[in-house]
Amino acid sequence: MNIHEYQAKSLLKKYGVAVPRGGVAYTPQEAEGVARELGGPVWVVKSQIHAGGRGAGKFKDAPGGKGGVRVVKSIEQVGRDTLEMLGHVLITKQTGPEGKEVKRVYIEEGCDIKRELYLSMLIDRGTSKVTIIASTEGGMAIEDVAEATPEKIITLAIDPATGIQQYHARKIAFGLGLEGKQVQVATRFLTAMYKAFTDLDASMVEINPLVVTGDGQVIALDAKMGFDDNALFRHKDIEELRDESEEDPAEIEANRHSLNYVKLDGSIGCMVNGAGLAMGTMDIIKHYGGEPANFLDVGGGATRERVTTAFKLILSDKNVEGILVNIFGGIMRCDVIAEGVVAAAREVSLHVPLVVRLEGTNVELGKKIMAESGLPILSAENLADAAEKIVKAVKEGA
Repeated sequence: MNIHEYQAKSLLKKYGVAVPRGGVAYTPQEAEGVARELGGPVWVVKSQIHAGGRGAGKFKDAPGGKGGVRVVKSIEQVGRDTLEMLGHVLITKQTGPEGKEVKRVYIEEGCDIKRELYLSMLIDRGTSKVTIIASTEGGMAIEDVAEATPEKIITLAIDPATGIQQYHARKIAFGLGLEGKQVQVATRFLTAMYKAFTDLDASMVEINPLVVTGDGQVIALDAKMGFDDNALFRHKDIEELRDESEEDPAEIEANRHSLNYVKLDGSIGCMVNGAGLAMGTMDIIKHYGGEPANFLDVGGGATRERVTTAFKLILSDKNVEGILVNIFGGIMRCDVIAEGVVAAAREVSLHVPLVVRLEGTNVELGKKIMAESGLPILSAENLADAAEKIVKAVKEGA
């Protein structure tokens, strides 16, 4: 689960992470009120969407070609810029061409920026440790830095048995070229950031840019946070921060039915039981020249109703031109899958090719149910056969 910048800063501030003062606004009048309360002479008006690159982004239908982050020097301009942002669609590198509608802005006090740095924490799956990533090249995409100047990236894994220690923080501070009192300030910053990360079960915290001010302070000028969905039951207050308007409607619906669904850019819908099998299914689709339209794991104990819902989710994607169902029936029974597929296909008036590969418990009964359904379902003997058939069917129908 992701949250907005202003929400991330509010959480980090509670742990002692230094952030500029600011306030959220939903109307130009509210924005001007926040600016007056903060005091001048400089403010920053920031569009709040779940995407990076807002400053370099462009609004689809707003005049002037200005981005989603603007530095202004009058309260009246705060209101005007807020009006130009709210209700308009902001397009950035991370939103894709469809962009995202801005429904709120964050008004923040100006900052005397001397240097811009990069700092993040995430879980490294390879080491199972919280890992700090830092760079002297702040204010730009870390992916670009990694490609152009990888030597400017510092990576440091923290052993969970010890947690972050002073020497960890000092190593990062020195690597960022900080000196004097800045090292002590950065050490406090990193320690607070690590505690927030672990206490809140975060999956990622990114500060870009992390700035050094003219008076030597270290401040999070921007902040992004993501959380482990599996731990949200421990953080009801964080779960309440969820903005469903920023999420894919299909993924929200899938979550309601305990389905693991992620929309992708391809044309072949996938319904599989088991995350590993789902990944393998997507790989073999690509191997045969197709592109998966989604990751969808119905789980090991899915009911007929859940399978029907999964089928509808796949078909709700207008880019889907064919569907591959790949089920290994261990806990899951093949006849239950077959009943769900047949029921869903009839309910939605199936109009794209459908290939089903079943193996395991009650497989013969499952195949019999599909064969007697009267629906144009192609049966496959194995995964390679299934992938080859669905890719061929989609290409022939193109």
